[in-house]
This record gives sequence, structure tokens and C-alpha cells, in this order.
Amino acid sequence: MKEHSTRLALIRLLADGYFHSGEKLGLALGMSRAGIAKQIKIIQQWGLDLFSVQGKGYCLAAPIELLDSQRITELVNCPQLELIPVIDSTNQHLLNQIGQLPSGAVCLAEYQQAGRGRRGRQWQSPFGSNLYLSTYWRLEAGVAAAMGLSLVVGVAIAETLQQLGAPDIRVKWPNDLYYQDQKLAGILVEMTGMAGDAAHLVIGVGLNIAMPTTATTMIDQAWTNLSAACSPLPSRNVLAAMLIDRIHQTLIEYEKIGLSGFVDRWNRIDNFLNRPVKLLIGERVIEGVARGINEQGALLLEHDDDITAYVGGEISLRGC
Repeated sequence: MKEHSTRLALIRLLADGYFHSGEKLGLALGMSRAGIAKQIKIIQQWGLDLFSVQGKGYCLAAPIELLDSQRITELVNCPQLELIPVIDSTNQHLLNQIGQLPSGAVCLAEYQQAGRGRRGRQWQSPFGSNLYLSTYWRLEAGVAAAMGLSLVVGVAIAETLQQLGAPDIRVKWPNDLYYQDQKLAGILVEMTGMAGDAAHLVIGVGLNIAMPTTATTMIDQAWTNLSAACSPLPSRNVLAAMLIDRIHQTLIEYEKIGLSGFVDRWNRIDNFLNRPVKLLIGERVIEGVARGINEQGALLLEHDDDITAYVGGEISLRGC
């Protein structure tokens, strides 16, 4: 964290979206203009959409609202909240502390150097553009009760975004949010625990808010931003607080009623309900019509007038 302090101070100066000369930035940070130029190159590698104009200085393509842990904790009751601006992975940070955390502990970041997606994929995490949030939850009912938890969290996030002015947000089985057939957010649930004991869950959420296209060269599927689905955009700090609160309240509800209480809510906002899809299970491809989920969180796929439940794989419209 210490080695990033100068870079974070530089970003705070640039966050207003106005031009700042290298000379004035250097004076503010006690550095030479050459030193500022070196730091600018590094923060550009973090995914910030930043440019320079001779005679005017440096400027972000658009102002950014930086996360503020004090502001968030004023808005939501959270037993422990850490904001670590630059981190390898918010999920891994919490996993490393299991056994020391209160249930409901949260970690937020502005930039992930090694953000993780499902099936070992990398989650693109440019600085200050999106929301990277993980929460730890101790599920007393045990590992078996965690089946379908990503579905429940997906419902919680989608309903929150709809409440904030994005009515067309939908969910995709088993762990994504979509807008107009494009990926908006992903959910990664990682779990430890033994049979007969409580399950220790770390639930990670990556939500695209205003991700610049310059930061997406590694993404191999259609994606979108909340800025396309919601106008005006909510404050990032308000959004973070609302998502934390809704996820925690939903997990409490889930412990009481199980997944069965969420099936209808999922099916109402299922992006692929009653649409022809492909289910990809390793090298196997199964075509059919999506018919929602059952009370175990399995995907119901209709093929040749028969409906089969599947608990693994992922669905795709590509090539359908």
C-alpha cells in the first residue's frame, strides 16, 4: 500500500476531470515533472483513461468518484469494512483471513491486479471505473446449504439496480447479470468448510459501471456498463452501501427460507427464460429452451418435449 500512496494522491488530484499541468502536480506532490510523467504511465497501466495535451497537462477522460470508506459506513451497518484501493483480489484478501473475520465483513477495492472470475478466468478490474466488492459470510447450515447461493446474490443485485433506475437488468444462470444480452456483472462464490460444520463463504461481485473500452482488450464476450442501463448513474459510494446492505439482508433471508423462496423472483428477471440456448458443460454442448430454475438452483432445459435439470455448466446465446 505504501508504494502506491503517491499514485493514489495523484489520482485524487486528477479525479475532477480537469487539466492539471505536470508542474503543478509536481509541486503538490513534491516531485519533478519527469517523476510525474513516470507515475502517469503507471496509473495508465491500471486502466485509467487518461491523456496529456502539450501546454495543458494531464486530464482524465471523465471525472471519477473515488470510494470513501467513511461515507459508506455512514450509509450501511457493516461489522467490518476495508477499502484497499490497490489489491490483488478482494476475494483472496478475505479468504486469507477466514477464522478471524466477523460474518458480514466486506472488502472493497478501486483496482484489482489479479481479480478472479468463474472457472479461473481473470476479471478485468481497471481503476475507479467499476465496483469490486467481496463479503464474508458464515453459513451455519453448512456446505450443502450453499447450493445456488450465487443465484440468490444475483437476484439481490438485480433488484437493487432496478430500484436505482435500471429496470431492464436481468440475471443469467448461474452467476451473471445482463443488460440487453450483454454482461454487466459477475458473481464469484468461494467456499471452505467440512461436512457437518458451518460453511465459510466469500462472495465476490464485479459490476461494470463506466469501464473504458481501452481496458477491455482481454474480454472475449459482449459486455456493457451500468451507465448504459441507468441514467443518471447513482453515486458509487451510495451504490456500494446499497449493495452491501441488500446482499446481507438477502443472505439472512436465504438462511430462513432457502432457495425455494427465490425461484419465482429469479424467473421473473431471467434473461434467458423461454429462449433457445446452448448449455456448455466442458466439451459437451446441449441445445434447448431455458425454462428457469428449480428449488435446487438447477437450470431447467427443455429438449424434445422433455425438461431436464442441470447443476453445472454455463449457458450461451452464441450461435443459437
